[in-house]
Amino acid sequence: MSSLLLRKPLVWLILLVGTALALESDFAPQMIAWAKANYGAAAAERVQRWQDLSKSGAGLSELDKLHKVNNFFNQIPSVTDLQHWHKQDYWATPLEMLASNGADCEDFAIAKYFTLRELGVPDERLKITYVKAQLAPRGQSVAHMVLTYYPAPDAEPLVLDNLNGAIKSAHDRLDLTPLYSFNARGLWAAKERTLGKWLGPSDDINLWKDLMKRMEQLPGQR
Repeated sequence: MSSLLLRKPLVWLILLVGTALALESDFAPQMIAWAKANYGAAAAERVQRWQDLSKSGAGLSELDKLHKVNNFFNQIPSVTDLQHWHKQDYWATPLEMLASNGADCEDFAIAKYFTLRELGVPDERLKITYVKAQLAPRGQSVAHMVLTYYPAPDAEPLVLDNLNGAIKSAHDRLDLTPLYSFNARGLWAAKERTLGKWLGPSDDINLWKDLMKRMEQLPGQR
């Protein structure tokens, strides 16, 4: 799990728009072709299912969208960056995650975030949240990332997690201690299990910068 890496809001917005257009445009076949060429036929099928999800889920309620997206991505095997990418820290794009069929916690949270945005869930309701997770049976505390969904600004969020596939309220996830969260609109310090104090715009840090470059370079993600 890496330190939090952020990027300027304008770049976020360009990326979000580009991802949405990609899934509805001529780039979609290019994404499938790229996955097949680099990772094989099974990879192409996973990317095709992702695009099918983006089309079929648009008319669902927001809660149904959460469940559909959470279940879809949680099928991907959880692996460390060192095992999967031979790097200490690597934030994969959703396309890389699906094609390579492996992800760690930040990849799950990022992929769910972008996909739910594509399905029309407002950005202000979604936060990528950095937490400390208590792992049984020893109670070891580890750095972890989840996606949180706020039905209202001051509401307690729902947690979308790859470690626990059930979507639960933050109150029911006492194994998670939130530290801070972010999205395209900014960065927040955790306050118990609500949104907390706004710290300012999300701004400049390296792994996000690298992620943005790859999102621009991969087919369908410009």
